[in-house]
Amino acid sequence: MDYNILDYGAVADGHTNCASAIQQAIDDASAKGGRVVIPAGRFLSGTITLKSNIEFHLAGGAVLISSLAPSDILDFAALFTDDNRETGWDGGCFLFACHAKDITISGNGILYGQGDQVFFDDDTDGGFHESPLNVTSFRPRLTFFEDVENLTIRDITIKDAAFWTLHMAGCRHVIVSGVRILNDLRGANNDGIDPDSCKDVIITNCIVRTGDDAIVVKSTKPMAERYGSCENIAISDCILYSHDSALKIGTETHGDIRNLVMGNCVIQDCSRGIGIWVRDGAVIENIHIHHITGSVRKYADAYRENGPAMWWGNGEPIFINATYRNRTRMDAMTPIGSIRNITFDHIYMKAESSIFLAGEESARLSDIRLSDFEITMCRQGTQAPGWFDEQPSVRHVYQHSIPGLYARYTNRLFVNGLIRFIAPYTIEQNGLYETEDCIDSKICLYES
Repeated sequence: MDYNILDYGAVADGHTNCASAIQQAIDDASAKGGRVVIPAGRFLSGTITLKSNIEFHLAGGAVLISSLAPSDILDFAALFTDDNRETGWDGGCFLFACHAKDITISGNGILYGQGDQVFFDDDTDGGFHESPLNVTSFRPRLTFFEDVENLTIRDITIKDAAFWTLHMAGCRHVIVSGVRILNDLRGANNDGIDPDSCKDVIITNCIVRTGDDAIVVKSTKPMAERYGSCENIAISDCILYSHDSALKIGTETHGDIRNLVMGNCVIQDCSRGIGIWVRDGAVIENIHIHHITGSVRKYADAYRENGPAMWWGNGEPIFINATYRNRTRMDAMTPIGSIRNITFDHIYMKAESSIFLAGEESARLSDIRLSDFEITMCRQGTQAPGWFDEQPSVRHVYQHSIPGLYARYTNRLFVNGLIRFIAPYTIEQNGLYETEDCIDSKICLYES
């Protein structure tokens, strides 16, 4: 059966809070199994709780709008405690589901998070358009789905999420397909798709445009404690725009992450291409990335003639990093974690910084293989090279020349590919590659 929200009193004026009408339709549909229909029109709502055995369908022409009033939004983080301040659990969420199964979100309609209403441009010189937008008001996640089994999200368009867009935590058997995420490219923390401590996930045929990471696999502390490792994830056939990383694993790594395949993706003007971070003691292993093309470049939080640009990333096509998150953990000798058995092949990208592979003596990278790749080092943005960026960490941002490849504390590294330098990048100034304490490694790099 279809359960049309108009039959429950929803008003398509874009101003009336329709949460109670939509929620009643969901409750009725869940009791018997059915499809909740958001018809054409503009519907404002506070938090909506999706329940088992429903299809939540946004018809063509439908725009479902997230309220930005704190009183309308569920504070889901009150359900657990968290001391990982970097995660940012405050703010609540718009679409919510917890301990449910068999949920589908479908249709050609739009979810609108009103993220464009909670940022303003801090551009003071009237001509610089790379700085992130400052947050000026309350901003909820667009979604938070915890412990949902058999979750499908397909075909919808999501615009202007105010915070993380699709956050799946502890979910199993997830398919995200044909989704368009169109967020502000300078919006802070508006990640695209975040599988967090999930298992058996397919993400395919999506277009993602975000200021923060486009697709990021992670294991946050409260979710890793509840659901364990994040594993068995396939990401393919996506087009990704971001002023942060396109495809990322970490930095929140409180549970192990393993068995990921990422391939056949286009990365366009991101600050990093593929990034793998460990900071919180986990093992990241069995990650395989193939057939990626596009470009990565360096952005900045403010215009700088000289000095580091503090927006994360310097235009690295590949970034793997195991180091201490902060001084407190370093002084306490808290384990960093480990990264092992990672392969890259058929990577073709323009870049502004090195292929960066860096561990620590207590957390050496191991069994890293890069083959059949071509990287073109060339200037694309406004920011000068000459800095390495290991945020968030005790190393932070520091001056360094930009070789084609940089490797530190790595065991069994195999590299076979081509790097070309286009002025102002020169091999004479930066070097083809640089290594520090790499063991049992073979680097075959060619320059043209």
